[in-house]
Amino acid sequence: MAVLVAYDASEPAQKAVEHAFTTYSDHEIVLLRVIEAADGTPGASVKLAQDMIREREEEVAEEFPDETWEIVRDPDLEFRTELVAGNPAREIVSYASDHDIDHIVVGSHGRSGLSRVLLGSVAEKVVRRSPVPVTVMR
Repeated sequence: MAVLVAYDASEPAQKAVEHAFTTYSDHEIVLLRVIEAADGTPGASVKLAQDMIREREEEVAEEFPDETWEIVRDPDLEFRTELVAGNPAREIVSYASDHDIDHIVVGSHGRSGLSRVLLGSVAEKVVRRSPVPVTVMR
């Protein structure tokens, strides 16, 4: 079984990582970090946006494994990290579909009401669109 954990360094994401390692320690665990790309970038600045995303990917790739080890703290646990750029909910669901993932674990800030409507909810979108079961950690 392969478990995908969406990780963005937030407290709910850290809880998702901890849950995955506690519950699925005998399974393949993939920590996915999505670098959010702004939608609606004007055509003239697409190259600039791509360069900025590439630079941010490199920065995050350097710090990502250290961040995760701080959470996991067990050298015997095996996992791999993946880094993609795009819309977080879309990329999480797409990765799960394209890589034979059996389960997704995602953190949620627990927003409700107007703040959820205005900000959207990555966890909610993942739950609605996912081809596999999803565990949401708050």
